[in-house]
Order: sequence, then structure tokens, then C-alpha cells
Amino acid sequence: SSGINAEYGEMMKLSSAFNSGCFHLVRVLFHRVSFVRSIHTVPNYPPAPPTLIPEHHAPTSFPDYNPNEYFKFEIVHKSSKSNARVGRIHTPHGTIETPGFVSVATNACIKCLDPVSTPSFTNQQLIFCNTYHMIVHPGADIVREAGGLHKYMNYTGPIITDSGGFQVFSMMGEGEGLDDKTEFNESSGIDELKGKGGRVYQGSIVSVKEEGVVFKSYRDGKKISLTPESSVDFQKQLGADIIIPFDELLPYDVTEEKLHLSLYRTHRWEARSLYRHISNPQKQAMYAVIHGGNNLDLRKESIDYLTSLPFDGFAIGGSIGRNKEEMLTLLKFIVPLLPAEKPNHLLGIGDTISLDLCVPLGVDTFDSSYPTRAARHGTLLTKAGNLLIKKAENERKSSQPIDPTCKCFSCQNYSIAYLHH
Repeated sequence: SSGINAEYGEMMKLSSAFNSGCFHLVRVLFHRVSFVRSIHTVPNYPPAPPTLIPEHHAPTSFPDYNPNEYFKFEIVHKSSKSNARVGRIHTPHGTIETPGFVSVATNACIKCLDPVSTPSFTNQQLIFCNTYHMIVHPGADIVREAGGLHKYMNYTGPIITDSGGFQVFSMMGEGEGLDDKTEFNESSGIDELKGKGGRVYQGSIVSVKEEGVVFKSYRDGKKISLTPESSVDFQKQLGADIIIPFDELLPYDVTEEKLHLSLYRTHRWEARSLYRHISNPQKQAMYAVIHGGNNLDLRKESIDYLTSLPFDGFAIGGSIGRNKEEMLTLLKFIVPLLPAEKPNHLLGIGDTISLDLCVPLGVDTFDSSYPTRAARHGTLLTKAGNLLIKKAENERKSSQPIDPTCKCFSCQNYSIAYLHH
């Protein structure tokens, strides 16, 4: 349900200039669209194993839920040349202008940048914190006692947190995923989680069952249970504006049978997560995560089911291909099927080439550690292309800024030679 106002701005091209980890996104305007949540009973889906206990079935009805008082999405402008669109996501901690890049603050801090000055330096409007790392250290309960992520890190803008599922299932390494009977001990084949400094942590995953996942902390070996319900509870303690339901992540090369079973489990987990969230919204919004791997039929099935549930937005997750060609094929199929009146988010993709390719498809927001990772390795992203600051040829460029046309802090205050040094 939408009400469209008169167009008052022409869509400007999204441009980005990343300078030693900071960036600028040109803001754009839109037509207004609002939506009202309708709550309904959904079919008894997805298919469940006959041995599944009732508590682990996907809910078929949800409590009354209307987030419009604190979470709204409006479309300000649509491109006449592509599916690109400009919009605003209104949250309790501010407005997010789309299309927009979302920096990753893994441990509640964007690497090499502090939370207080980051917004003014970068025009950043949304940051992404990882629930897995926050529950391992310092613990979601400690963050809650500090007043939530915003007060804990002294950041006043909107925050999105993930469910922890991506990091947990990344512990598996290469393989075809797990079934309901899978349990591990110290000699398990699931043998690593790469943390800071490239260290390898042994025996991280203890078990993966329908109830959820049990894993060992990479800091002290303590066992931690992550279920659809506990993942939501952790994110409630963290207090982000947008949260993500618990899902299962499989690698690219899996059998069709395992992909089907994983999709159904993920749908059950997401429905359970949503029910837990709606029971105590706390002025948070929840995005569903579309799965199905590279199988277009399963992606369609995932969209059909998850859009029947009262989610506030939709993230595109799971494996999206081995290369940009496969990614584009998937996104060209997925994005037009998502509800146009709700925001969408592409998980884990945010390099400059992908931004240029995906914005015309209608993707609203992207998260990635790419710019800070590139900066730490000496790559500066400019309008003229990548500048490899460590090259010897930059040693004597003491009178040259990174980008003479850029008004960001780095370009205005430091020379190429100094940054090389």
C-alpha cells in the first residue's frame, strides 16, 4: 500500500570515493512510499521431518505487529533507465538514504576508525556489527548492561546486526553441510575458525541440530548455544535498529538434496526467529534472508515463503555464485520478485565494481569490510581508480593530495607522500 508524492529530485548517480578507509556516498532523493503491516496465518510450511518435535516446527501464525511507528521505508525516486531507486529507511536512530554502503564494524568498531568521528568523516548512515563476535566477547549481557550497542560504542546512528549464523557455519570450512545427527569432538573434521592474526582455532563446532548450533568460544573454549530464539535474544540485548533471523549457510558446492533440506531448515529457523522477535519488538525491525543457492527454483520458493511472513525487509544471503556473472544472474532473478515497498539488502557484497553493477538492479544497501581491508593493505579508492599507496613512485609526491577534487578529511589534509610514508 503506497502513497506517492510529486517527484522533487532527479536521481543522481551513486558515486563513491574511498580514501584510506573512509568514503563518501553521493546522496539521492525519492517519491514517498509507506506500508502497513498485515498479519495473517501462513500455510503449514516448510516441510518438516516426521521426527521433528512441535517446538521446532515453523510457526503458522504471528502476534499482531505494526512497526510503522519506528521503522518506515519510502521510495523517493525510480530511475527511468533501470531498476535503480532512491529511498529512505527511517529508524529510531536516524534515516538511512539508499542506495547506500554499510561499513562493517565487526567488534563494534570499524577498523582504524572511531565511532564518534566516523559519521562526520564518511557520511556513514548505517553500520553492521557481528553478533557472533559480540557474544563471544565481551558478551551480549555486558553490552546490554552498558545500555546497548549505541551507548557501548558511543555511536548515535542506525546499526544492523546479523544472527551469528554466517560466522558459525563458516567454521565448517569446505564441505556439504550437516544433518540432524551431526555431533563433533576435539578430533572433528570441522577444525578451524580463523580469527585475528590468522590463528586457527580447533574444534569450534560441537553440534548442529534442528534446535540450533553449539560451538566453542575461540577465546576460552566455553560452549555457546545459538538457536533461532537465542540469536534473537542476543540481538535484543545488543539493541540494533535492524536485526537478522538465524539461518544456515552452505558452501557453493553442495548436493541438491542437501540444498533442499538446508532451505527448509532455514525457513523453519527464520520463522521461529520472527516469532520470537514479534513477541518483543523493542522498536527493532527484522529482515528475512533469502536462500536457495544458485538454484533459481529454490530462490523463488524462498521468496514466496518468506514474503508471506511479516518481515520488515529482505536480505539476499547464502551462496550467490563463484563470480560476478553468476551473482548478476541471481540478482536479476531475485530482486524483481521482492516486495517493492520494502527495503532490500545484499549481504557481504560491497566492492566498487559490484556497487556499480547492483545499484541499477534495484539493490538498496550493501555491507562489506572491503574498504577498510583495502586501506589496511595500502589500496586507496579514488575517482580515478585504485591508488596503491605503498608503491615507491609515491615517495616524492609530497605536494599531491590523494584526490584534488575530493573534500574528505584525508584528501584535504594529507599528501600522497605522507601516506606512503
